[in-house]
Amino acid sequence: MFGQWKLQYFDPGQGKAAGAQLAEYDHSAWIDVDVPGDVHQALMAAGVIEDPFYDRNEETCAWMEDKEWWIRTRFTGPQDTTAQDERRQLIFHGLDTYATIWLNGEELGRHRNMFRPAVFDVTTTLRPGEENVLALRFDRPLDQIAEFDISHWWQGTAPRVAMRKAQFGYGWDWGPRLPTVGIWREVEIRHNRRAALAGVHFYTVEIDADHAQAVVAVRVEAERIARAAELGAHVRLADGGATAVEGELALRDHGSYADGILYLTVKEPKLWWTHDLGEPHLYALHVDLLAGGEVVERQTVEAGIRTIELDQSPDPDEPGTRFFRFVLNGVPIFAKGADWIPAHSFVGGLKPARYELLLTMARDANMNMLRIWGGGIYEHDAFYTICDRLGMLVWQDFMFACAMYPESPQWFVDEVRAEAEYQVRRLRGHPCMALWCGNNENQWLHERARWQQKDPIAPGALYYDQILPEAVARLDGRVPYWPGSPYGGNDYNSEADGDSHNWNVWHGNSPRQFGEEPTVDHSPQGVTYRRYAEDQSRFVSEFGMHAAPVFETLQRNIPADQLFHHSPSMDHHNKDNPKNKGDNLMLAITGLPETLAEYIDFSMAAQAEGLKFGIEHYRRRKPHCSGALFWQLNDCWPVLSWSVIDYYGFGKAGYYYARRVFAPVLASFKELPDGEVALWVTNDTLAAVHDRLDLRLLTFDGQPLWHAQIDAAIPANSSLEVWRGRLEGGLDRFLSVRGESIPRNRHFFADVKDLALPEASVSVEYEQVDAHRLEARLLSEQFAYFVHLSTGLETTAFSDNYFDLEPGVAHTITVSDAHTDLRPEQITVRQYLH
Repeated sequence: MFGQWKLQYFDPGQGKAAGAQLAEYDHSAWIDVDVPGDVHQALMAAGVIEDPFYDRNEETCAWMEDKEWWIRTRFTGPQDTTAQDERRQLIFHGLDTYATIWLNGEELGRHRNMFRPAVFDVTTTLRPGEENVLALRFDRPLDQIAEFDISHWWQGTAPRVAMRKAQFGYGWDWGPRLPTVGIWREVEIRHNRRAALAGVHFYTVEIDADHAQAVVAVRVEAERIARAAELGAHVRLADGGATAVEGELALRDHGSYADGILYLTVKEPKLWWTHDLGEPHLYALHVDLLAGGEVVERQTVEAGIRTIELDQSPDPDEPGTRFFRFVLNGVPIFAKGADWIPAHSFVGGLKPARYELLLTMARDANMNMLRIWGGGIYEHDAFYTICDRLGMLVWQDFMFACAMYPESPQWFVDEVRAEAEYQVRRLRGHPCMALWCGNNENQWLHERARWQQKDPIAPGALYYDQILPEAVARLDGRVPYWPGSPYGGNDYNSEADGDSHNWNVWHGNSPRQFGEEPTVDHSPQGVTYRRYAEDQSRFVSEFGMHAAPVFETLQRNIPADQLFHHSPSMDHHNKDNPKNKGDNLMLAITGLPETLAEYIDFSMAAQAEGLKFGIEHYRRRKPHCSGALFWQLNDCWPVLSWSVIDYYGFGKAGYYYARRVFAPVLASFKELPDGEVALWVTNDTLAAVHDRLDLRLLTFDGQPLWHAQIDAAIPANSSLEVWRGRLEGGLDRFLSVRGESIPRNRHFFADVKDLALPEASVSVEYEQVDAHRLEARLLSEQFAYFVHLSTGLETTAFSDNYFDLEPGVAHTITVSDAHTDLRPEQITVRQYLH
């Protein structure tokens, strides 16, 4: 409907002085901009700025923060005139952030929250069948916060906390300072006649063996359009076109709106499960809004029949502790997954295809939950729709992170309330939704910084303790609420209660209780991943380590003369401080690299081995530990970070390691203090597993040293030790386990840097399946560590990668690329550099 959107910038105050708000203003020479979109991307496309991600170009974009930005468009208004019982609304679903809007030179209003829509009644303002002009001014955010008394707050965080705007845009320890500006979500002119559907909420009350009880709640805007007494709704729940159940819904008049609920009994329901436990079945819910018996609006949404609960009952096996586990359809689950940050620094440009790629990779890595971190955005609709379809649970933080937040002036509090109400209404009906969480780390970091005070209350508690839980209880009522992450116990980061963030590894923290001084140890021993073995947490919602991305990602973003570890450009793409944290981790695990290739291998191996070690530990502790969400799944730009999937979609070694250790059934080894080794099998499926396990102690050259077979029976949804013994370890050997149905795993008796790994010779045989797919069969007569394949293209998918080859045991993987023809000569095969 809208014409080409145009963009221009001015010094503050100069745009209006030039008449940019007026309908007759000529904007034809302005820059083209996409809507939804972002100012940075428009300027790049026009050649005004260089790619901010390349080298240190981020710094050359700082001037953009000092300008006001204008976006305009011309469009022809709807041809038909508006009757007395009709309404037209101009809806901006996302404005980033401080915007003033004009239509045909008349100011419609102002908006100052990125996280909720700006809605204007334009019934009498639109010119039907004629040219209309929209103009928006985006003011400089830092000019809008003078009334906030926050100058004494944590250095670096103060300005962002006074804005309801994506916090990560002002820089993070994995992200650049590139605060966004623009129309970042869709714009529409909505036409309603007589009444308008303002909300449809489908939820499940209970599930029995042969039926489910569900509710459809409908809210209708009726003020100035129609009397509620004339209104009704017809509801139909369909499965593949066939009607499962339907009914008529009566509405109650509340003056400015009407609402009503309808109870549905669904016989022999098909439940929504996470993909690892069953099918994420979705029904189609059709709602027809009726006015005087006539259909005036129709909505169709996807609906899943499922219940979700958060079990925090006392753990009878570990006195003094409580469970923190999600219960899906009555079944306690172990949450396997990662933390999600915005998939691009410029969130207005995110497309469904990018979500599809990343979320499918998460599903293929056996993840069943993602946590949307509180310093980013409430994601675009496509994110949640794809999670619904993939069977992926979502832990949703509200957008507060790592800071104190002001509880005045009143307009700011009101904005937070309106934002929460909008987002709860928007997202509550998605079956993927598992938890609403108040913030990321705010209570924990505030108490750590003020540990000498008694019961320090974090500024922002008004939101986490009152406004947010009230909105969730009133508008959702089915998905549980949690005040923060981490939260619970005698220390907000307690291992005995609630969820925890394990930053003992990497950041060098240590467990503590309220009133105890925090300690930090950045030494190799203080940051090593072996400290995960000390962790007795109930649910670990953050843990992780840095790793470099693949060489192709570095080559695209680092100048050729800067392609070395700790070059100025490389360190610019590492936002964590001090810059040598990764060196201390590698010192303990791999040793320090001397070349860029070694840095990539060593950092990836340290991250991958650390994730393997930590996830295996947490999964063995099931049900006392009921979740492992590592930091982090993805990146927003090309960076050295905690991610396992880099900005372009290349999987790091950590991605493939996580895919293997998140397998539904996992065999893993545990070193015991007395020198023995125990073998555990963790079964996350809903069926018992019976398997004959083959244990072998071998040298890296393939010489057998010991062998045993074990018949293992593991009950459904449990973790069990199935063997322990004392073996003669060494630097030249490894312990292996494999079963008929349980995937292979191995155990080293020392850190990678100390192993006597051989120079293995790997042979590869290829079979061309079709133009876009081939099978690669790899074999080595010696142990080959960290074998990885590459085409240099992010579109290429591997069924496995960064794997070990045991002596004489072939491994076949599938290589596919839907975007290009594949040939064996395009594939390189490498091993770990040592």
